[in-house]
Amino acid sequence: MRVEALRERLRALGANPRHEHRVLRLWSQALPQTHGKRPIENFLPSTLRLALPEIERELAALATVHSEHPGEDGSLRRVVALADGQLVESVHMPPGRTPALCVSTQVGCAVGCTFCMTGTTGLVRQLGSAEIVAQVALARANRPVQRVVFMGMGEPAHNLDNVLEAIELLGTAGNIGHKNLVFSTVGDARVFEALPQGRVKPALALSLHTTRAGLRAQLLPRAPRLTPEELVEAGERYARASGYPIQYQWTLLEGINDSEEEIEGLVRLLQGKYAILNLIPYNAVDGLPYRRPSWEAAAEMARRLHRRHILTKLRQSAGQDVDGGCGQLRARAVRTSDGKSLRVIPVQAVA
Repeated sequence: MRVEALRERLRALGANPRHEHRVLRLWSQALPQTHGKRPIENFLPSTLRLALPEIERELAALATVHSEHPGEDGSLRRVVALADGQLVESVHMPPGRTPALCVSTQVGCAVGCTFCMTGTTGLVRQLGSAEIVAQVALARANRPVQRVVFMGMGEPAHNLDNVLEAIELLGTAGNIGHKNLVFSTVGDARVFEALPQGRVKPALALSLHTTRAGLRAQLLPRAPRLTPEELVEAGERYARASGYPIQYQWTLLEGINDSEEEIEGLVRLLQGKYAILNLIPYNAVDGLPYRRPSWEAAAEMARRLHRRHILTKLRQSAGQDVDGGCGQLRARAVRTSDGKSLRVIPVQAVA
């Protein structure tokens, strides 16, 4: 379901813009439609009021809890069941200053990053914008959410219309600050064109992972062929236009992208840029040939970059104790009884 289809349904039931905003606000903030000092009998038209219970049931069914996996670090990884039986993941990040949630935008992913479990499954289907918002509503019924990161399963640039529609709702009726909506992408020209034009302009996270074009093509085999230099140039333009620094994502792979050459490349690319580098030690995946570096080695790389005036944050991968890297929990949830193949439900993509 798309948010726009929901809006059209509300209008057909007699909703004016204020009625529509109220329904969407309460849903996206996980509040009952009867919430508030003003009785709905004195505010909503009777046709809409009578239809609300069924609408609430349908919205609740968009995203339900399949399983939950609390981590020792305070994170909570959730396998979310969609109405058609497909499964995605969302993650309450470890407690911090701003309660944050990572959501999925696709079932599977077509980019095929070689270090990512989700990338091994391919793309099954897109999520509708209402399904994306529904993950936030589901999470808010459990914990506060003031920051949403579109960094779960899927590549948001490949589902651009639905993701931007969800961002607009969350940044208005959903009451989430625009800079606390983080659009994460491997880099796509359409993103740099579309984001500045939206009513809600999110922060931007770009998956860099290496400063070497050849290695990036190996690690992200179906990402657009932007060189690291081109990606940073496009990111810098958006950073200056939006007023938010770009978050460059760097999954740290031992012996792959932690070399002296990469440190020098990062200094060359990011020095003087309006940017934050997030070093994220790899969350190991069974069957993939990558290793997580020691925390001490990762911290030393971060220190060396700091000394070269690159603002660097060393991130702790959430949920390591539950093997909760992106796609891992879903893979276990849909694994068939033979323990080898994955059950994937073919569904036509959402428009």
